Amino acid sequence: MGLIAMSERDLQRIEILSKVIADRMTMVSAAHVLDLSTRQVRRLLERIRTGGAASIRHKAIGRPSNNRISDGVRDYAMTLVRERYTDFGPTLAAEKLSERDGLRVSRETLRGWMTEAGLWLSRKQRRTFHQPRLRREAYGELVQIDGSEHRWFEDRGDPCSLLVFVDDATGRLMQLGFVRSESAFSYFEALALYLKRHGAPVAFYSDKHSVFRVAKKDARGGQGMTQFGRALCELNIEILCANSSQAKGRVERMNRTLQDRLVKELRLADIGDMEAGNAFLPDFMEDYNARFAVTPARLDDLHRPLNLAPDRLTEILCKREQRYVGSQLTFSFERKRIMLEETEVTRGLVGRYVETYAYADGRLDVRWKGYSLPYTVFDKDQRVTHAAITENKRLSDVLAYIKERQEQLPTPKVKTNSEKNGYTPRGRKPGRGRDFMNDPAVIARRQKALSGLDAAE
Repeated sequence: MGLIAMSERDLQRIEILSKVIADRMTMVSAAHVLDLSTRQVRRLLERIRTGGAASIRHKAIGRPSNNRISDGVRDYAMTLVRERYTDFGPTLAAEKLSERDGLRVSRETLRGWMTEAGLWLSRKQRRTFHQPRLRREAYGELVQIDGSEHRWFEDRGDPCSLLVFVDDATGRLMQLGFVRSESAFSYFEALALYLKRHGAPVAFYSDKHSVFRVAKKDARGGQGMTQFGRALCELNIEILCANSSQAKGRVERMNRTLQDRLVKELRLADIGDMEAGNAFLPDFMEDYNARFAVTPARLDDLHRPLNLAPDRLTEILCKREQRYVGSQLTFSFERKRIMLEETEVTRGLVGRYVETYAYADGRLDVRWKGYSLPYTVFDKDQRVTHAAITENKRLSDVLAYIKERQEQLPTPKVKTNSEKNGYTPRGRKPGRGRDFMNDPAVIARRQKALSGLDAAE
């Protein structure tokens, strides 16, 4: 006889029953230790005497279950899963097998089948690991940027977003700013302050927000880059987009730290609006950097000074687009019609493209080969009722704008059905609950009728 595998419970039973056989323990004590009845202990002793210690094992060990699903049903279910539900999870696949194919299989049974067939991986098997990355060696070599939407002022003000610039080599807070939402203009303003204060870094590291990366692969305009990416290209600054949140973990952890420390500092200073908050941030950054910034591996500062005129920087940090001029010397811009004034220059622009410069303060400049063109705006005052595509991070700003426009419009008067049909009450009919006996009009008509009858008689 070869080796026989036994469970720990069977080995314990054999040890206790051998003591009973050797008269070192009573049957009642053995039943108490094994948590069995005396009759069951007597049966086990009889099995040991006749079949040996191996007979203690359960008879069903190594045998298939009597309630097992047949191999034919299993093969049929897995065939359906491979043909129709390859990318389904076990729960959804079990529901569809029951609804569409009339095959009822529990989700856990189907999970085991799909795991054995290699069609499903458990959460542990699907887990991915992000290896730690060393800091950059020099200050200004890589700056991580991100926006964090939070109730920074708690109940004292509205929620807003905080733009965070963190140096990767030192962990220093380079730039902070409260804005209503993450947009190209808000990042332009933060970038302008950063460049004036520190200079141009080698590269920025961000997520895949549409401000930094073109979401559509087949986008027509922009030459494959966003307005922010175009501005960084003109400033000779590289932009890198992370594939996951863990890749830019330094700024993500900084957001979590600021949501704890900065919120409490604003509470102690009794600050409840963005203007006062932005005035408070420089002192907060100086104190934070003095306490928590680290020394880089190299002491070089890779920030480059900006040799640009202020007007040139303003022209770079704006939205620049090309617009087609129609036969009426007009073109569309943000749901408005821009009408170029007729001059010697604009007469030859029909069928050509002009360049628009949209600034953060609302100004719009239309240019042709660097020459500014005079224009007028024809606005139809369209209401925001169309189905516009809105990013999640700009939803709060868009809803606030819609609410502001709705409050400006007059409240519509709701007409009743009688007013819609043109009915006007004449006031001669007695209404409900009216006293007919004492109504002067009814009494006058009754007296007139009676006098007519007396005259006829």
